[in-house]
Amino acid sequence: MIDALRIKSLGVIDEADVQFSPGLTVVTGETGAGKTMVLTSLSLLLGTRADSQTVRQGCEQAEVDGIFEVDDMVAARAQELGASVEDGELIVSRTVSTKGRSRAHLAGRPIPVSILADIGDSLVTIHGQADQMRLRQTSVQRAILDETGDDQHQELLRDYAQAWKAAVNAKKRLDMARSHADERATRIEELTRITDQIRQLDPYPGEDDDLRTQTERLTNVEDLRAQVALAYACLRGESDETHLIDLLHRVQAAFADASRFDSTLDSFAQRAHTLRLDADSLADDAEAYLSTLNADPERLNALHQRRADLNRLLQGRAADATQLLEWEAQARAELEELTDPDVNEDSLAAELAQAQQRVLELGERLSTSRRHLADELSEHVDAELAALAMKGAHLNVELMHRKPNSTGCEDITFMLQPHPDAPARPVSRGASGGELSRVMLALEVALSHRATPRTFVFDEVDAGIGGRTATEVGARLARLARVHQVIVVTHLAQVAAYGDTHLVVHKEGGTARVTCVDGEERIDEIVRMTGSPTTSETARRHAKELILAATVPQSPCE
Repeated sequence: MIDALRIKSLGVIDEADVQFSPGLTVVTGETGAGKTMVLTSLSLLLGTRADSQTVRQGCEQAEVDGIFEVDDMVAARAQELGASVEDGELIVSRTVSTKGRSRAHLAGRPIPVSILADIGDSLVTIHGQADQMRLRQTSVQRAILDETGDDQHQELLRDYAQAWKAAVNAKKRLDMARSHADERATRIEELTRITDQIRQLDPYPGEDDDLRTQTERLTNVEDLRAQVALAYACLRGESDETHLIDLLHRVQAAFADASRFDSTLDSFAQRAHTLRLDADSLADDAEAYLSTLNADPERLNALHQRRADLNRLLQGRAADATQLLEWEAQARAELEELTDPDVNEDSLAAELAQAQQRVLELGERLSTSRRHLADELSEHVDAELAALAMKGAHLNVELMHRKPNSTGCEDITFMLQPHPDAPARPVSRGASGGELSRVMLALEVALSHRATPRTFVFDEVDAGIGGRTATEVGARLARLARVHQVIVVTHLAQVAAYGDTHLVVHKEGGTARVTCVDGEERIDEIVRMTGSPTTSETARRHAKELILAATVPQSPCE
């Protein structure tokens, strides 16, 4: 769920800190006050496309920060991206400049906006006009139906998807065997030739780096000898001149002698002793290295030849010797499959037939499960629609048999019959915006007891309704808020009365601010929403009655 929003320089909002709570949060305010900007800021945090026109006039950029409580899955995803999650809270940020540039951050770490959108899908579901359009898509309708299924149904979905993938792969292998017989023989010849060459060369992981080092050493052996000899002479010269080791010995003796008068110099003498021992050891190593520096033209030629042989095998296959060995392992596995006497057209055809039969069997079980879920979903949604001023309305989840595909053996279509005398038509064509918004609400309420708790945001869900219907919409939103965090932007007092938290967006002198109201201030806002003067005692009494009457009825799905 979302705990808080900080909005700066977005639309009519100069700066606002918005605190949310579990349950139902209602957002109200006069038309044009800036309610939309609250949802716009949340949408930005969920990765929606940024519009530079939303930046407040006179400002260079808009900023939005949000604090979300996240589950273990989202936390793990954020940590993969390098973002820290403390006490289950994740900070999401987004900036939009007047030049159109947009930046996204997780816990202060920059991330692509596309990843923010991916994570946002797991955080919040926003229902507005765009979601009404999504509900018209058959793929969304199928996903909603499958979401109602229990663990057994979800396992069946996974089994079917795996069976379909296995059948597709079997078909590809058979097609390749039938249509690419000549290519297959050519491929066998090529793989055999290259793997034999790799086996004869017998490279080892990292050999290309070793060859490069050895080649450079032999190529520059004279320069190496001169420089290392100079270093050795500085460490331990063979003449009577003073050199580093001798100097360090004198330093040690000087500190040791001085320590007779100040014991703290004992440590100085010990450190000088250590330096002398290190320098002495370094001189021994340099001397030993010098003894190995011999010109070897034959060895150098052999190294050049092996590097050339290795690079020839690397070309087009790998970047280094390690990757070449990985390529060889894959090539040998492919070669083994291509030359397997048991892998022929007949065996591949039998494998495909078995895979297709598995798809049909699981597809039939999946269809049976979906028909059962469709009946349950229709019953639950019908009960909710009846309470939302659509008495007699019926949502029929139609399953039409079709050739198997990656999602099953049927097309799923939501058919809405607004009243008993009207024909049932697909919601993609026959449902109005108001009907779709109520169908969406009915679906969410009907499914709420099966879903994992999350955050829902409703915008314009109460458009075009009033009276008793508005009260029922408020009751359904409150019921949904028993399981989930629900945020709704509303202009109806009957809906606002059900809020556990009431946020009011005010506009003063061209600047909007967001205030959480309670007590008398909340009553003032409810009265304003009814269109009555706040000084009217009758209107205030009515507002109090609305709040007291805002009890949540038991769902027929519970």
